[in-house]
Amino acid sequence: MNIEGAVVLVTGANRGIGAEFVDQLKKRGAAKIYAAARDAGAITAEGVVPLELDITNAGQVEAAAAAAGDVQVLINNAGISTGTALVAGDEATIRREMDTNFYGPLLMTRAFAPVLGANGGGAILNVVSALSWFTAPGAGAYAASKAAAWALTDSTRLELAAQGTHVVGVHMGLVDTDMARAVDAPKIASSALASAGLDAIESGAQEVLADDWAKFVKSGLSLDPKARYEQIFAALGA
Repeated sequence: MNIEGAVVLVTGANRGIGAEFVDQLKKRGAAKIYAAARDAGAITAEGVVPLELDITNAGQVEAAAAAAGDVQVLINNAGISTGTALVAGDEATIRREMDTNFYGPLLMTRAFAPVLGANGGGAILNVVSALSWFTAPGAGAYAASKAAAWALTDSTRLELAAQGTHVVGVHMGLVDTDMARAVDAPKIASSALASAGLDAIESGAQEVLADDWAKFVKSGLSLDPKARYEQIFAALGA
């Protein structure tokens, strides 16, 4: 589908990747952009429709679907990273990460699937991560939530095919945003990531490997775990 003339909703639109999606949607001629965030007052972009939305709150998600009944493209971008381990980490924090990175996009997809269907099928883009395919010490909760988001993307793609909804998963390594500010490693620009995702919506691609790290990690999925993690940790210099 074409972004030009489309009605799009972006979650986590107040900063980072979400704000970049909003900016590029405007440049590509989207007819209307719902810019959603927990604090709608944090939305500073001009020419958008601010939407107060906590994606972990089922009531707010349903209200958003009712208010934005003209949406044709849903971009599930909102997410968190807490640096929590699975065995020794705080259970409540693990659940919060899963609520935000998996259940949030699931709630959004369930609420907006009928909207998209009524508007011709449209598209859903899920911002996932290369950490859907591996993990590292301290990244257990995030990786588990993103692995679940990968499965969500595949499952909803199959479930929504009959109504003509195109579902895209975007995978990447580190992105140059506040979330990765403290990490000294190569990062993809948020503009490049958003552009790759929007290109996939327009081309019909189902999966985006947005940088070399995502391509490298996915290429090793056929290896047994020992060999795969030796390869990954060697690349990380660990």
